[in-house]
Amino acid sequence: MNNFNINRRHFLKGATASLALSTMGAYGLDLVHPQKPLRVGLIGTGWYGKSDLFRLIQVTSVEVIALCDVDKNMLSAAGKLVSQRQKSGKTPKLYGDYRKMLSENQLDIVLVGTPDHWHALNMIEAVKGGANVYVQKPISVDVAEGEAMVAAARKYNKVVQVGTQRKSTPHLIDAKKNIVDAGLLGKISHVEMCCYLHMRNNGNPPVTAVPDFLDYEMWTGPAPLRPYDQIPHLRWWRTFMEYGNGIMGDMCIHMFDTVRWMLKLGWPTRISSTGGIYVQKEGKSNIADTQSAIFEYPELNCVWTHRTWGGPADPDYPWSFTLYGEKGTLRASTMRADFTPVDKNAEKKHLDVVYEKEKYPEDLKEDAIELNAAPATRLHMLDFLAAIDKKSRPVADIEEGHISTASCILANLSMKTGRPIVYDPNSHEVKGDAEATALLRRPYRSPWIHPEASKV
Repeated sequence: MNNFNINRRHFLKGATASLALSTMGAYGLDLVHPQKPLRVGLIGTGWYGKSDLFRLIQVTSVEVIALCDVDKNMLSAAGKLVSQRQKSGKTPKLYGDYRKMLSENQLDIVLVGTPDHWHALNMIEAVKGGANVYVQKPISVDVAEGEAMVAAARKYNKVVQVGTQRKSTPHLIDAKKNIVDAGLLGKISHVEMCCYLHMRNNGNPPVTAVPDFLDYEMWTGPAPLRPYDQIPHLRWWRTFMEYGNGIMGDMCIHMFDTVRWMLKLGWPTRISSTGGIYVQKEGKSNIADTQSAIFEYPELNCVWTHRTWGGPADPDYPWSFTLYGEKGTLRASTMRADFTPVDKNAEKKHLDVVYEKEKYPEDLKEDAIELNAAPATRLHMLDFLAAIDKKSRPVADIEEGHISTASCILANLSMKTGRPIVYDPNSHEVKGDAEATALLRRPYRSPWIHPEASKV
């Protein structure tokens, strides 16, 4: 994947040209065109797996060689859609086992859009096979998985970009550069992050036979095997801790990762969390409907709150973060940002999300697309491609994704144990807490083997 030709002008058409230029300038990005189409594979052809793939198709020349999914119906439908979207018009080869897909095809890029409990094994196998990887967040379901993923990326010298595309969101890049980095906030010593979206699926469907088009054993993989009670795609699997880390692992990671990027923060010194199922007790869901967490840094606390019931604290910012500085406050979300100075005579600033509907009209025909996130994901893909070309680290490098993911997992461990967590990323243990240290690695269901950083 070298010998790229640069075509900056093509990307800079339309009303958002100046913003796109400043955005790409922040990362040194250009639209890259390889001499031969990049060979691409996708593991997990659900909603966001396809969305990420279509954004990649929009910004560079690719040939989607193979798709993998355990749901034959979803896989077949994805194959048809890809044939309509990619330039060659070819239908990719279809697989039900990612290991077979990776062993039979030499791929330049693999996208991982599977449920969270599969991310580690998928990503590690892909880099072993020689591919660079774009993996969705959170990168893992336990801390030890994340350590192994970082180790694998470094051992096989591959670029791994995490789908925390807030770092490539135009109005948030603008806010970072022209408000935070410009010093308009002054010293920042408190951060609040929140999610008040009602996204906790909490039904009571009956146990039924597994449909013949779904390989439920393979879908479950290394996770505990729950009785089959409905198609697990989309929101249903996210409502169980067996497959993820609740709202903390799904939504907090985005906001916390963005805050860390904006403020240049590394590992928290201490993490504490409380919460549980306080209101929505009627269904099968076992993820917390109410939770608060504190990620501590020297002279700075980053505080998270989520509720999947009731109303938001601010209807304009139901999923967001707020930076409190001595000179002003910055509120920001995926949709907007507002700077309010302490000095009433100083200028307020408002930033809105960037859409690219005119430039990419096909977005308007895509089922369930997040139109507000599409421009950010395209820029995220461009950053990924630039890192591959330059053999450098992308803006959402796997190590940064690990810190943000692990911190959210540690918050859940604090809630579970009822005490603060002080994690040492060098010794890979919770200081003075053998019980919590043992929880850094989840048991795997046989015959799947948990990856170890020393053995990848």
